[in-house]
Order: sequence, then structure tokens, then C-alpha cells
Amino acid sequence: MTTTTGTFTEPAPSALLLLGRGVDLASERGVECVGALPAPGDPALVERARAARVALGDRAFVLGHHYQRDEVIAFADVTGDSFKLAREAAARPDAEFVVFCGVHFMAESADILTSDAQQVVLPDLAAGCSMADMAAIDQVEDAWDVLVDAGVAEDTVPVTYMNSTAAIKAFTGRHGGTVCTSSNAHVALRWAFDRVGGVDGHGKVLFMPDQHLGRNTAVQALGLSLDDCVVFDPRRPGGGLTAQQLRDARMILWRGHCSVHGRFSARNVADIRAAVPDVTVLVHPECKHEVVTAADMVGSTEYIIKALDAAEPGSSWAIGTELNLVRRLAQQHPELTVHYLDSTVCFCSTMNRIDLPHLVWALEELVAGRVPNRIVVDPDDAHWARVALDQMLALPGH
Repeated sequence: MTTTTGTFTEPAPSALLLLGRGVDLASERGVECVGALPAPGDPALVERARAARVALGDRAFVLGHHYQRDEVIAFADVTGDSFKLAREAAARPDAEFVVFCGVHFMAESADILTSDAQQVVLPDLAAGCSMADMAAIDQVEDAWDVLVDAGVAEDTVPVTYMNSTAAIKAFTGRHGGTVCTSSNAHVALRWAFDRVGGVDGHGKVLFMPDQHLGRNTAVQALGLSLDDCVVFDPRRPGGGLTAQQLRDARMILWRGHCSVHGRFSARNVADIRAAVPDVTVLVHPECKHEVVTAADMVGSTEYIIKALDAAEPGSSWAIGTELNLVRRLAQQHPELTVHYLDSTVCFCSTMNRIDLPHLVWALEELVAGRVPNRIVVDPDDAHWARVALDQMLALPGH
């Protein structure tokens, strides 16, 4: 069953994806939210959020990631992707509290980039990121030892995606690497290869934690081949690779992925082309390589937003990214026909844990003089993560 609103067809709900409800203590960072809270959308809850926001005034700065649900975005001072929001937080030094409506690694980045006088709050500590959690620091350190034993570590530069923990960013900084976003990954990779002889040389990049962004960027933007890429699986001895495979590789890709973007398939692309004449398929580079190669356009969240802003009225689009954003873009552009690339609901499960009840609870706690769920990065990790982030900011185009 589907529901059509204007020019957007809502995918059928899936029982496996009823997300953001309740508490899962077995999740990455499960916590109980203290107190009985009304359901999302309750008019009294909306009014409580408004009252708390007014009471806090300029003392609080609320950030909302593009993947958040509309009822949370309504109370955000700024919306954007993860790095844009972290930079926005750093640009507001007078805000005593930074309330980050996103996931854990984003709040960590905000804590790293803001002053010691500012306190970063994540409304629900269970809002982790499955991709970021696929690269644990002990696994990465063990992997580096494997590269050392294979004799390739000296010719390898680590590059970590913004969607990684502070500990992984710090590891990258300690080893002379850089952070990247989905929009500047090609610049970051070229910089990294230039440090070890260039793209046409023999040096290597260890790319974490999303294998798909690393592979797509290396092949489509830098001209490397799929044969130049190997996948390091931290769950297997030696990453599941021989020393010779590591020596031959140019891109050593961490075995990680985004649970949202990993759902899209080449079959989805074929089906939408068959159903919608002249449709433009636009996907995020975290999608699998076969999806990216089958699409018409590939780009970051900000790229997707700008592409629809500039689209020809009357044109048809199929978007392969998180559903909250696609639905919001469809509402903002009634002059376009916007389709969701998959046929079933695909919210970001952990992102959707930041619902209106949790936001209200966090704001009211701040009004009462209590700071809930504060995110504080270890000082040494913060230092080296900042080194890697600053290196990203020094890349061409920033």
C-alpha cells in the first residue's frame, strides 16, 4: 500500500523499520530517557518545546541534521549535513549549550570544534551510527599493525570519513592523514596519494569506515580500477587479505557501510526507469558501486538539495538517500515529481531516535539548570582529531 501526496508517493511501511520508538538497551549507546513523555506530535509537547526554546534564548543553539524528522527540524536554528553543523556550532561561541539533533559522531565533532566553555548535548545517547561503529579503535590499530607487518604502512595514508568516531579521527591525525566528507572525498584522496607518490604511483590509502564512498571516489573521480581496491575485514585474521594483496592494492577499504544507502540496488534503478519515463536518478555516493554506476547523478546530501533546487519544473527525479530528506524535498518542490528510489521505507534508525519527546526533555533539563547527555571527547583524542579536521579544512576548496 502506498500513499500519494501531491507529486510524492510515500513508500509502504515495513515492520522492520518502525524506528525511533522505545528504548533498545542492546543498541550502540542505549539509554533510558528519564520521565514519562507524550507521544511525538502531541500539541502540548510542541508547546513545551516552544516554551523551553524561548526560555533558553541565545544560551542554546539547536542544530538539526537533514535526516531528522520534520517535528525536530521545526525547532532547529540551522539545518545541514554533519560537518556543516559542526562548523556552525563553532561559529557560535556565545552559545552556552549546543543541542545537536543528529548522531553521536556528529556531536563529538561539535565538541572538538567548539570552545571549552560550550557544552554539547545529544538528546538521546542511543542515537549512534552503525557505520561509525563498524570501525572500532582497537580494530583499526590492529589493522595498522597488519600493514606494518606487510611492509606497506610507510606508504599508506589514512583517510577517514566524517562519519567516524573521534577516536578514529584521532588515529588518522596521529598518522598524518585527513578527514573527508562525501563532497570533498576526491580532493582528500588526491591529497593523500600525493603524499605517497601520486595517484599514478604505488602508495596507498587506508579509507575508513565506508567502503562504498572510498571505492566510488577512487574509481569514478581518480580513475583507479576496481582491481586497485581491496576490502579489509576486521573480523578476519589479517583483514582477510594476504601481504601480497596489500602490497598490490592502492585503496585499502574498511569493511563498513551505511545501512540506509546500502539498501538501494541496481534493480531499484532499473525498476524506476521502467516505471517513470525520462526520470533522473540521483543517488548518494555511500550507495553500492553498481547503484552509482547505474544512476545519472551522484552527490552528497548538500549536492542533492542543490540539484533539486536547480531542477527544471516538471522534471521527474528518483532520489536514493534517507527518506526524511527525500520527503522534505518533495514538499519543498511541488513543481517536480519526486520519487523515492526504494519501494519500502528506509529511515536512518539511529538518527530517528532524536524525536520530539527527547528534544523536549533535553531542552527542559537545560532550563532547569541540568545538562543532560553531555558529549565530551577525551582531550588527547580531541587534539589529534582536530589535527585531522584542520588538515581537511586546509584542502583545496575549503
